[in-house]
Amino acid sequence: MGNKTLCIIKPDAVRKKYIGDIIKAIIDANFEIIGLKMTKLTKEKASVFYAVHKGKPFYNDLIEYITSGPIVVLALQKENAVEEFRKLLGPTDPNEASEGTLRKKYGENKSINAVHGSDCDENAAIELSIMFEKCEMMDCCGM
Repeated sequence: MGNKTLCIIKPDAVRKKYIGDIIKAIIDANFEIIGLKMTKLTKEKASVFYAVHKGKPFYNDLIEYITSGPIVVLALQKENAVEEFRKLLGPTDPNEASEGTLRKKYGENKSINAVHGSDCDENAAIELSIMFEKCEMMDCCGM
């Protein structure tokens, strides 16, 4: 099991000023934040990030949504980071999420669900490399 994962606080949660509450929940769950930045994705970078979904019916809406405003990107570290963060997130659909999970608290629906988390160790490594270019994180966390 890997010990790093990616978190994106999505445009809807940023607009609603949930950044602090979400970061507090992450820290309270004993994750170490080893990288953090606020950015606005270009459509080009979003298309690289979501390449796995290209050709699916929701792809264009996904790109429009994630580029609709600023996001906060975090590199998180903890033993079994991906699995542990997925528990904190809850299912993609906030209506199916347990009380206390980030998506239950801050998400609206399956598409607008406040927070992204990597779904496996392999994707965590890929997503972290896309969102944090090597030169940005090399010194602080060895990525």
